[in-house]
Amino acid sequence: MRETDKTMIVFAPHPDDETCGCGGTIAKRVREGYEVLIVVLTDGRHAFSKVLGIDSDPTPEELGKVRRDEVKRAVRILGVKEESLFFLDFEDGTIDKNSEKVEEQIIEILVKKPSLEVYFPYEKDCHPDHRATNQIVRNAIEKLDLSTIRFKYSIVRTYARVGPLIDVILSLFRRNRICVDISKFLPLKIQAVKEFKSEVSIVSSRQREPILKKFEKFLKNKEIFFIGK
Repeated sequence: MRETDKTMIVFAPHPDDETCGCGGTIAKRVREGYEVLIVVLTDGRHAFSKVLGIDSDPTPEELGKVRRDEVKRAVRILGVKEESLFFLDFEDGTIDKNSEKVEEQIIEILVKKPSLEVYFPYEKDCHPDHRATNQIVRNAIEKLDLSTIRFKYSIVRTYARVGPLIDVILSLFRRNRICVDISKFLPLKIQAVKEFKSEVSIVSSRQREPILKKFEKFLKNKEIFFIGK
């Protein structure tokens, strides 16, 4: 068996994308004997300042540390070893303007650990960090001419702004769309998502509402991926 046959790498623009987007699949692959690596591109420090207008209690730097600890706990629940979790530590919102540096680091990771499966965001996600990550990972795979299977997960797609029903209907017509049954691992994913307390609860005296109001959409019995370039 080749080294790549049971290796999976997940590229997450922010701490939580790996768990929300494919946490059940991560847990499933770990139990199937895969070596699972997770690469978090940014520290997510600006989530409060950009979404809630909060820049103290906590400061962006403090929030970045909080989110780093949260993702460590979350992926541990899913079964990923801490030494298989990598942080590139770019500021969120800067992936596009740092694309060359990000790509260099991703290429270095893929050279050291060529993988059968690579997971990264869908190109039509709304967040610019997600779209930039998609392009950078695709460029890296193509430059290295890797015969890896590309699984693109979606957090917030473009048409989701119009409404979840339209998003679902449009997805049904995409032939490259697959569903992974994670029902056996859903309890683990739920437990892991709850570790992101900075997003799903009130953690600041200046905070009136959580960042992520409806995380139930990520907690289904199936995870959806788009396969292909």
